[in-house]
Amino acid sequence: MLRFIGLRIIAAIAQAIGITILVFFLMRWLPADPVAQMVGTNASAEAMAQARTQLGLDVPVFRQLSDFLGFTSHLGAPGLLQGSLGRSWITSKPVLEEVLEFLPVTLELITYSMFVAFALAIPIGMISATNPNGVVARASFVWGLFAGSQPEFWWGLMFAFVFFFVLQQAGLPHAPPPLGRLSPMLDAPAHITGFIVLDALMQGQFKIAGDAAMHLMLPVGTLVFVISGPIVKMVRQNMGRVLASDYMLYAQLAGLTRWQVGRYALRGGLGPSLTLVGFIYGFLIGGAVPVEVIYSLNGLGEYSVRAVLQLDFPAIQGAVLVIAFVSLIAYLIVDCIHALVDPRITL
Repeated sequence: MLRFIGLRIIAAIAQAIGITILVFFLMRWLPADPVAQMVGTNASAEAMAQARTQLGLDVPVFRQLSDFLGFTSHLGAPGLLQGSLGRSWITSKPVLEEVLEFLPVTLELITYSMFVAFALAIPIGMISATNPNGVVARASFVWGLFAGSQPEFWWGLMFAFVFFFVLQQAGLPHAPPPLGRLSPMLDAPAHITGFIVLDALMQGQFKIAGDAAMHLMLPVGTLVFVISGPIVKMVRQNMGRVLASDYMLYAQLAGLTRWQVGRYALRGGLGPSLTLVGFIYGFLIGGAVPVEVIYSLNGLGEYSVRAVLQLDFPAIQGAVLVIAFVSLIAYLIVDCIHALVDPRITL
């Protein structure tokens, strides 16, 4: 297992760097000039040349790549090999510092969402597979089609409208307004993990933890509603396939209860579902932007979109590198869990 993890981490680092280099060249091939974006299209030629020099764009593209990786530095700034992702052209702050500020927000949102979605998908999928003509199976089928037929930003707006605005107007208990991670009257706990609920609990600030959990209720609920459908469908299909196998038929003939048969079938059919969870988790790191915007969470996805719109090359490169690396680590964790769950998998 340790050898497998080590090899996968090395491969993840190489893949993340390869993705970053690809993005590095793709951005510079775009028909857009970041210098004109920053100083304006009506700036003089001297101002354009000065800005290009300050941004390090006055040298050939391969020299720019060498500066970014840290092999050279004609501006005297450290590169990737020195643990730096450069400085943002817009804020002048270190990109790594900015990314580490926004990353925990997104990770907290999608981690809680995946845990809740998977916790719902397993029992629903098991019941649907063991009783395919039952009410739960029919309801989960309709739910999967209904939840996945509209994009998450639509459901986010509907959740905020119904569970905040409508319930508030009716004088009923309602969710907090979609205005961030905490109420304006509360101060965030000291940073430990970046997960504001966990940080507050670890410091005994239960009021802050409860308020943060309430603010996460709608965004987490939105993602759970959207992503749990395909996970339930995957669990159901794979368990159904396993239940139809010879060794499961033998288990039923041997007199095992439905629950025991379902438990053994779940272990045999859980692998593809775990793989799907890993893919969804990696996608949501950069794909939860609509939910972050609707609920004013200001996560890494929203930061990446702002960087793209502002043509902030260092911020884009840093965000892509971090998103790629976190996604690859998530895939590694899923592979390890898959190997532990399914004894047929060899590392």
